[in-house]
Amino acid sequence: MTDSNAFDIIVVGGGPVGLSCGWQAAARGQRTLVLDRHGFFNERNGTSGAERHWRLQYTQEDLFRLTLATEPLWRRLESLAERRLIHSIGSLWFGDVEVDTNEGQIAETMRVMDKLGLRYEALDVRDIERRFGFTNLPQHYAGFLQPDGGAIDVRGTLAALYGLAQHHGCVLRAGERVIDLAPDADGVTVRTDERTYRAAKVVLANGPGINDLLGPLGATLDIKLYEMALVSLRRRDENVDFPFWFVFQQPTEEDTNLFYGFGRNPWSPSELVRLGPVFEVNPLDHADQATNRPDPRHVRRLTSWVADHLPALDPEPAHTGACLAVLPSDLERQFYLGLAEGLVPHGENIVIYSAGWGFKFVPLLGEICVDLALNGGTPHDIARLAPTATLEAQQ
Repeated sequence: MTDSNAFDIIVVGGGPVGLSCGWQAAARGQRTLVLDRHGFFNERNGTSGAERHWRLQYTQEDLFRLTLATEPLWRRLESLAERRLIHSIGSLWFGDVEVDTNEGQIAETMRVMDKLGLRYEALDVRDIERRFGFTNLPQHYAGFLQPDGGAIDVRGTLAALYGLAQHHGCVLRAGERVIDLAPDADGVTVRTDERTYRAAKVVLANGPGINDLLGPLGATLDIKLYEMALVSLRRRDENVDFPFWFVFQQPTEEDTNLFYGFGRNPWSPSELVRLGPVFEVNPLDHADQATNRPDPRHVRRLTSWVADHLPALDPEPAHTGACLAVLPSDLERQFYLGLAEGLVPHGENIVIYSAGWGFKFVPLLGEICVDLALNGGTPHDIARLAPTATLEAQQ
């Protein structure tokens, strides 16, 4: 093993979390390597699209506290990158306030916001229709506007993280696929399709490919992969804009009946707005099965909802696409985050992050993963998210 192939920390996966790990490990003086199979800035495996929802509120208090801890880290990242990454266009949740969804529940989230002192404005259906242009909503619908929420500039974030990792001396290698890991008491041997590396610690941030590496070690994470439709629509009136919105509805026999939408991106010259259904149906067996094409029925379901309830938008799609969602089978879990200790032999030398809607946590996830690699722990409460956490602990 040559010195050039020996590192303190190797990060597998060069998406937003992997780059955040690479930046923060290198900034702490660690010899760090980030490997990505497809190449940096690719839009496969979940990092597709121009924006992600930024929100502070969560139904689960521990995740809520993690978003509050993440906010100042985003401000630090923006300062270092000298560019705005979070745009506070507002986060509007509305619908059936008691329905449990993969996004949470409105009524319980309002109770937790009250407990933690987060400002918001409660809204009834008349407020939602009058102020935000929705029509023909069921009369029992209600919700809230949290004004600090909004949209994250995905591509700007990736560029900022890549630049900071590079600035601190992190080695960034694209187009190199990790084939297997061999952990032992002193570290981990990492074999790729090009060479063999050695590291004291490894961080697995490779999303849907994580079981390809854990499986040969005798463990798998209970995750599911879905292709979800992305639809861009034209505004009928250029003076009309929207906050981020998410509608909570009772599921149908065919799907979860959940839809979301963004306003016009402040950083983009495009006048289009992006919407999507959040349908966790028809899971893929492997990420390589992804077609990058939306299910036509899902597109029709979304555009039909828009035609019924959002007259400010032309329901005829201007563009369609798909993104890969990697989610825990148990929605109570939200993420897998922690050491692989007790999961695989010598798992104390492997840090795992996988699954969930994690972009809003990117700076914090990098910090936590590096904490775990260097110290074996973190001051943040992630016990419920550990790969070995029991079902009772998750709840």
